[in-house]
Amino acid sequence: MPPIDYQSLTNASFGDFMSYRSGAVMPSGGALATDAKFNVALIFERASDPTALLASNWGSRQLQLQALNDSGTLWTTYGADRASYDAALSYLGPGAGNLGLVTLDGTNSGYVSSAESRTIWVQLDEHAFETLFGTALRTDGSTLYWEGNLALPTTLTDLGVNALWFDTKDTQFSPVLPPHGKGVTADLPQGWQSPGNAASEGHAVATLFPNQIAFEHYNFPLSGELWGTVPTGAIGLVEPGVGTALPSGATADFATLVDAYRALLGITTPVTVVDVAGGGQTYPTAEGFTSAGERSLDVGVVTGINPLSPLVLYAGSGHEANANGQSFTAYQSAIWDLVNNPRVITSSFAFPASTAPNSPFYIAMQELFIDAALRNITVFSDDGDLGSGDRYGNGLTNVTRESPFTVMVGGTSLSTVDAALGDPTIADIVQLALAGDQATLWQLVAGGLTVLPSPSVGFADLIETVWNQYYLDGNAFATPGSARNGAAPTGYFANHASAGGVDFNTPVPWYQAAFGLSPTTADPDHLVGRGIPDVSANAGGNMLYRLPASDLVGLENMDGTSAATPLWASLAVRINAIFADQGLPNLGYASDLLYTAAAIAPASFNDITIGNNISSFVLGGDFHSDGHAIRPTGFGYHAVPGYDLTTGLGSPNGTLLARALSTIAHSQMYFSTSPAMLDEDGAGGWLSSGDQSLMFQMMSGSPLGITLDLGAKSLGFANSASGTYAWTARMAQQALQPDFDPRLVTMFDKQAQGFVGHSVVEQGEGVAVTVGGISADAIQATLSSTFGFADFVTAQGVVRVARPVAVAETAGGADDTTAIVRVRQNGEDSLSLTFYRVDDHTGTIDGVRPDHAAYAGVAAGRAYQLGSGGTSLGGPGYGNFEQAGLLDVDAGDLIAMKLVNNTTGATYWAFASANETAGGQHVGHLWNYGLNVWGWEDTYGGGDRDYNDLIVQLDFTSSAGHGWLVS
Repeated sequence: MPPIDYQSLTNASFGDFMSYRSGAVMPSGGALATDAKFNVALIFERASDPTALLASNWGSRQLQLQALNDSGTLWTTYGADRASYDAALSYLGPGAGNLGLVTLDGTNSGYVSSAESRTIWVQLDEHAFETLFGTALRTDGSTLYWEGNLALPTTLTDLGVNALWFDTKDTQFSPVLPPHGKGVTADLPQGWQSPGNAASEGHAVATLFPNQIAFEHYNFPLSGELWGTVPTGAIGLVEPGVGTALPSGATADFATLVDAYRALLGITTPVTVVDVAGGGQTYPTAEGFTSAGERSLDVGVVTGINPLSPLVLYAGSGHEANANGQSFTAYQSAIWDLVNNPRVITSSFAFPASTAPNSPFYIAMQELFIDAALRNITVFSDDGDLGSGDRYGNGLTNVTRESPFTVMVGGTSLSTVDAALGDPTIADIVQLALAGDQATLWQLVAGGLTVLPSPSVGFADLIETVWNQYYLDGNAFATPGSARNGAAPTGYFANHASAGGVDFNTPVPWYQAAFGLSPTTADPDHLVGRGIPDVSANAGGNMLYRLPASDLVGLENMDGTSAATPLWASLAVRINAIFADQGLPNLGYASDLLYTAAAIAPASFNDITIGNNISSFVLGGDFHSDGHAIRPTGFGYHAVPGYDLTTGLGSPNGTLLARALSTIAHSQMYFSTSPAMLDEDGAGGWLSSGDQSLMFQMMSGSPLGITLDLGAKSLGFANSASGTYAWTARMAQQALQPDFDPRLVTMFDKQAQGFVGHSVVEQGEGVAVTVGGISADAIQATLSSTFGFADFVTAQGVVRVARPVAVAETAGGADDTTAIVRVRQNGEDSLSLTFYRVDDHTGTIDGVRPDHAAYAGVAAGRAYQLGSGGTSLGGPGYGNFEQAGLLDVDAGDLIAMKLVNNTTGATYWAFASANETAGGQHVGHLWNYGLNVWGWEDTYGGGDRDYNDLIVQLDFTSSAGHGWLVS
């Protein structure tokens, strides 16, 4: 063979692959490796860059992907260049001047190799390694390694190979850490390290089947009679190595064992199981919790929640042809399964936390999940069970699996009233809640509480906290006296705390930036990057999952983000079924939909505000954890109101989230040309998109001066402080659930909002807000302005700019539809509500403005009929809920409201100019609470200004299809 000309790869050292940011000296000078057998993926750059496509909103992506698929050009556009791929494949193989290496694909192994996947797998030993990479493979007795950067023949780099991934055993390539790290020992509390995880198992810990957790605690849609009757799509389960393998001597096949578990849940239909294991699959023989246990978690959760979903299990490359069945290969098998085509994939198997940014290994992992996004697959990955340190003893914070194209799932501990009563770490919260303390209940309602707690409702949810079962006894992390989970250790090397943090390798994704986030590591490096997790759900602590054992025989109580992740995947396939029923495509890559839902419909998520995931450490020191001497460094993350780096956006309120996603999806696909409320001006400011009446809702904790600059006008207001429990968008939307306790509604009555002003703003006029002399930033306006509002935010206060009319963005852009109206009353007077159609966003009807004497008459002529008859919807009474249908709503209708206080005889309009005056200003009686949700003040002159006397929601998409989201 003639000499090979090599091109050195950037960031391709051994440390870049396995030990980035470890602070350790990499091995050198070791012996040449012998008898090394593993495989490597050579991955090509794409023929075209999909960045612009993937950075567009969900609806635009769906339309572009559909067009590419219809034309058959998706993978000629975004796969590898076919000619370059074929040339590289030839060069790697036999023949004069070629490398003479063995390449692997579906014909001789379990690997995915294709121009579409941009991958060629190559079989390696120590000799082939040196031929391919131009450097020797060495060993120091604990790990294989190489010195310097890997290189590739210039023939391959010129053909577009730019990324690598090794399929090896854990014992072949291992991270290198300093034996005794430096750092100041953290001052940690004794006992449980985070509240809400200490209920005694066997007494108060809830042990539930997954369908109970999904439907009874997370309000999943398609419940009751629809569970097990509505077809849901296949779910891909990434199960590296194990697949559907059972131990030798198993007395039944895999599907039969799964059906035995399903029978315990009342499921009588047989399960459909498909295994994809071209490289074989093996049941693990090691003791303890193994890949088979992870497999049981996945299988039990998804089949228990979705009885009609086929289960497709991916073993990956298996263990033939020198393969080692790592996660990468199982993901590749699932993403490129063109036969079973799962639209949702779930995995609880990790990629290493230690891959360097911009390394060929990092590029390989990132591009793998871009393939999934382009295939319109939703991927859910657990963020791990090892807290903020991720068992990587560098003293800093670390995260696993970093792709912005997967939905990362964190873990919580969900406590029922019974569990909370048995948990000493939250005893004070429980007692305050039982005593009716408003501050406590307000916090718990934000976290999903729907029933006023009392000991008699023991199974009802009370509080959700970060999942963290670490326990410190003196200088040792150990299991407390009462055995939990088979007396498993609770130290930093055991899977007992939700991970989470910042992937500084990856820039902040556009959807997190649009949400107003700049995630920053909690360690001294303060690095910025992609925040993890995105969402969360129960993972253990005070509520465990009742699931099949590792061999699928018998039951075990299980925990981990490995259970929270398939729970989210199970929700996604149900939403896909609803989307299909409404004429929408599958969710696919939908992270931006989730963040948009959180911005405009925050009640879609339960906000977890208690707990932490701290577990950073270095090796060596005076503390003991799982047989290791360590020094805790105390870096990690805390749950806070809103998004945080322990629980992300929060846990799901499944039905409310499905409604929000449906609304957003139809809006983006069928109303993309409908003007947003505000447009960016290109210089960081905002412009009115048209002539429109706008409300300016002022919210602050103290009296402040507020200035509105509207075109050439400058308006000043003195704003009084908002009430301690002034209603939020989250509270208003939660209260619109039929089963929300009326006592929780009336408990928070008469809490004043700030001042609300109205003004007509013309097209192209600037809109700027100053709060207390500080210019406010509309941080989420790119997500919310399309839906008629934007929050201008400073540290001192917030001004919500909002339209007082609803735009009827109907399902599929259809006419003659039925909109769902939901109301919750928190006023004591007799109230009634009328909906009518206006011609523009200023409220004009046939040229008559809202302030004209003839307006009431022309509005009456435009009133919508209700499904129950007539045009007036009566209030349901103090604290109560009601739902009705609004008939004959056409796509794009502009809908306004009129409230009548029948007790006093007063009439109020959505447009302040049509109302009475007080202090020389027209009184606004309406308040915007997010996605087509408003609150009314029913008292002449403004009354107590609580704007919750009647909470109203207009829902334009839930009645579509079979109407599965109506109730």
